Amino acid sequence: MIWKPCGNKQKAIGLIKIKNNMNYYDLIELIKTQEGYTLEFKESLNHSIGREICALANASGGKIILGVKDDGTISGYHLTNKDKSIIQDTARNMDPALHLIIEKVSNLAVIYVPEGKEKPYTVNGHFYLRQGSNSQQLRRNEIRDLFQKENLVRFDRKANSDFNFTKDFDNKKFEAFVVKAGLDNSLPELHLLNNLGLMTEDRLNNTGVLFFAHTPSKFFLNSIIGCVLYKGKSKLKILDKKELDDDFVSNFNNAVIFTLRNLRTEYIIEKITREEKPEISEEVLRELIINAMIHRDYFSEGRVIVEIFSDRIEISNPGSLLFDKKELGNISLSRNPLLVDLVHRLDLVEKIGSGINKVRKILEGEIKFELSSNWFRVIIKRKSLPEFVREDMTNYIIPSQKPAKNQPKTSQKPAKNKRKLLILEAIKNNQFRKRSFSQKLGVNKSTIESDLEELKQERKINFKGPKKGGHWEIL
Repeated sequence: MIWKPCGNKQKAIGLIKIKNNMNYYDLIELIKTQEGYTLEFKESLNHSIGREICALANASGGKIILGVKDDGTISGYHLTNKDKSIIQDTARNMDPALHLIIEKVSNLAVIYVPEGKEKPYTVNGHFYLRQGSNSQQLRRNEIRDLFQKENLVRFDRKANSDFNFTKDFDNKKFEAFVVKAGLDNSLPELHLLNNLGLMTEDRLNNTGVLFFAHTPSKFFLNSIIGCVLYKGKSKLKILDKKELDDDFVSNFNNAVIFTLRNLRTEYIIEKITREEKPEISEEVLRELIINAMIHRDYFSEGRVIVEIFSDRIEISNPGSLLFDKKELGNISLSRNPLLVDLVHRLDLVEKIGSGINKVRKILEGEIKFELSSNWFRVIIKRKSLPEFVREDMTNYIIPSQKPAKNQPKTSQKPAKNKRKLLILEAIKNNQFRKRSFSQKLGVNKSTIESDLEELKQERKINFKGPKKGGHWEIL
């Protein structure tokens, strides 16, 4: 089904439905949006057609276009009556049988697969489900449990009746998405929204609201992400806290930034320039935070929460696994496949099912997963600090143990590095006094002044206010 604008965006977006009689121009526009959750390209008809039909019927339906390569290049396909019979027989022989429509459009062919009303469907005794732009084979109990748990109702495809395009749609966010996803920005906005699967029953659905509303929390309070830094190993004292209240992508990026900012950075001095290495890699944090956001249960009032303790990081989301814990990393089932599709278009996650295993390998056993009937939690163990750094310090420096051959001697010494870190921490906590600090560390006042000047040159601190009565601040 293609949607064409009528000129009045506010009136239920003013769209006209054109059922199964797509013209060539419409089809080319659709191809430009690339493969996704509701769109499959096939260069020719082959034995995998049953799998693709079954997967789409078990998901939200969609279209299979014959005569298009995976990269969107049009190769063309001559649809014969024999081909039509093969496709129809495949659908009729599914369990239960499925009725679909086949249409020839110029040198291409389109198979319209409806969302099945009697899920789950099988083909040749196998169950398939659409995950992103892939069709994944599942065991019977896995797909049965999925539909039982979700009651055949998907949050991500549900039309949002409260959303008003004129007041609530953020065009800048949508334009940024189109550019980053590599879509053709010359296509009409409404065509793109429909081709991406973001229109349901003439309205923007919940996935579109999470990505492109001015303020998604106006519709879903649980879209806010909580980020908290605690002192020590318990929740007794909060050092920093943020409530991230923006669109899906902004919340994701800001959650990663908050976490990296509140973790230690290891400065490894091995060459003339130092290498900065986060305590936990950004790659790991991005994978785990985005997984919490896309796999969470949005029907639950709970939020995604990122909590940082001195000995661990906990990333929690409402909604348990949809499969056995033993299969974590081997299969990927999502209660929000359309959300997953948009995230994949932005290259925010690894290929389906591969991210968890990659994280496990990087962290080398320093990660565990806790499950309950309503929550999923990832716990990452933090490494202990060197002895000379206090527990709540943000950064630490490890001098090279084996300097490279013919390497110039660095002027930085562990004692100075330690001193400068302590100065930064004292400034951060509004506890820095030059005289008392020099006495506390047992060094001359001029030494502290020299450290301050170096920190200033390194653009880490700045002095604000008059010479007398002013104060240092962290940049």
